[in-house]
Amino acid sequence: MQIVTRPDFDGIVCAALLYEALDINKPVKWIEPGMIQKGEADIKKGDILANLPYHKNCSMWFDHHFSNKIDSPFEGLFEIAPSAAGLIFKYYKDRFKRDYNTLIYETDKIDSANLSMDEVLHPENYPFVILSMTISGRLKNDEPYWEKVIDLLRKKDIESILSDPVVKKRVESSVLQNSIYKDLLKKHTTVNSNVAVTDFRKLKTPPTGNRFLIYPLFENAYVHIKISFDQKNSNMIIISIGHSIFNQNCHVNVGKMLTNFEGGGHKGAGACYINKNRADSYLKKITDILIENKPN
Repeated sequence: MQIVTRPDFDGIVCAALLYEALDINKPVKWIEPGMIQKGEADIKKGDILANLPYHKNCSMWFDHHFSNKIDSPFEGLFEIAPSAAGLIFKYYKDRFKRDYNTLIYETDKIDSANLSMDEVLHPENYPFVILSMTISGRLKNDEPYWEKVIDLLRKKDIESILSDPVVKKRVESSVLQNSIYKDLLKKHTTVNSNVAVTDFRKLKTPPTGNRFLIYPLFENAYVHIKISFDQKNSNMIIISIGHSIFNQNCHVNVGKMLTNFEGGGHKGAGACYINKNRADSYLKKITDILIENKPN
């Protein structure tokens, strides 16, 4: 039995809950959704998938993404919900010895982008929000840190977690990164008919930072497109799209739209992972759909 999830905050919390609810000794297997969608993931019987698309070989599956819904029977739980972790908490509610209600509340809020303007502009003042920003799935050598956060979430309260020297250093780095990221967003973003487009393809190393910061910076935009090269494969492009969490006038279901572009996601956010040769063609089509802004 092995947990298979993605390296974001929801995935981290999913893993913590599954370790707590089940007798699992193996380390987490970290993969990205696109690996399953493209048939590149090695999923075996006994694997528990969380916060990822369904795979026929898995023994259990927990997910909440609109584009991942299936009609065939399976063990586990799928619902359109704020987080996958919340579904695991619901499914195994009688097996937890610790009180995870606050953790689930915060995970739901963060993964569904239900944040206030102050939480976006000053995440360092909100413990769970800033902790979530220390989790980046872009670097495989971060796996020991992801495992550490899983262990801390199972044993410590949030104040103790943030006091851990390794976590504290990550938090300080995130605060600095957010400041740099703010300037780069301003430099590399254009707005076309209420669609903000940030193109980081000219940068050798795509910057990381507060993914919600774009919305208060460009308040007239109702949706944001971010383009960058995949650091692990320079032939691949990542296109991320999100509804503004403050200007809620985008009518396009992003996850549904992106199923036509080798991707998927939620109604309000999603991504696709594509060959660089198709990027400009896809971007034009995606941008035109978002500018037209009709429900799909």
